[in-house]
Amino acid sequence: MLGFGLSIEPQLWALVFVMIRVGAAFIAAPVFGNVSVPLQVRVALAGAIGVLVLGMHNITPPPQVFAVSTFLAIAAEALVGLALGFILQIAFAAPLIAGELIGGSMGIGFANMVDPNTGRSSPAIGQFLSILLTLLFLSIDGHLVLVETIVKSYTALPPGAAWLAPGQLRDIALFGGYAFLAGLLLAPPVGFLLLCLNLVVGMISRSAPALNLFSIGLPASLAVGVIAMAAAFPAMGDYIMVIVREGLEATRSLVIG
Repeated sequence: MLGFGLSIEPQLWALVFVMIRVGAAFIAAPVFGNVSVPLQVRVALAGAIGVLVLGMHNITPPPQVFAVSTFLAIAAEALVGLALGFILQIAFAAPLIAGELIGGSMGIGFANMVDPNTGRSSPAIGQFLSILLTLLFLSIDGHLVLVETIVKSYTALPPGAAWLAPGQLRDIALFGGYAFLAGLLLAPPVGFLLLCLNLVVGMISRSAPALNLFSIGLPASLAVGVIAMAAAFPAMGDYIMVIVREGLEATRSLVIG
């Protein structure tokens, strides 16, 4: 029943209720939440996964739509979905932090481009690393793992008991620090060589004060930065895989514990 003497098909109301958690997760999660993904596609995916959830779990939606208890249940469902997607979004922020550090050391911190994930401007190097992380995320079926985690969340956090505990909210906040740690650990392979270059340039400037450092330092920083990134790609790719796995594991631990 909708309330006010109105009615709705029970199966349709159950599907709409299930789609709230799935849709909230897709809004906050990377790849699914990209601004380039049409809203119709997100709704269709949420409906398809909702049908899957209804086939695997016995979901009983609130009896009335226009009721305070129903609004609280919807808020709880949206909170769980947003938390599942937000954890992965935190992990995807690590390459942007590394790009800020590397770009500033190379002297191209002003080089920005539009991020297709968010539609906002971001550093070019950070955008490149973010695209690399997205490709690796898709290559290990991370999007399928996310969908599986959302479906399993209905077992660990069934509707009606879906409010996140204070400990789970604390874990989400603490995982936010992992983005800064991962970004700092992703930048050193290139940042160390650029630091050594800056030390050399500094010694040259002390020995030859009349030398124009802008005509030497910036091209040297660009050349060393590009060569260092090309040489560090294997190590950076391996650590990006670690970031992806850590994000998926944090999402899974939020649901399973």
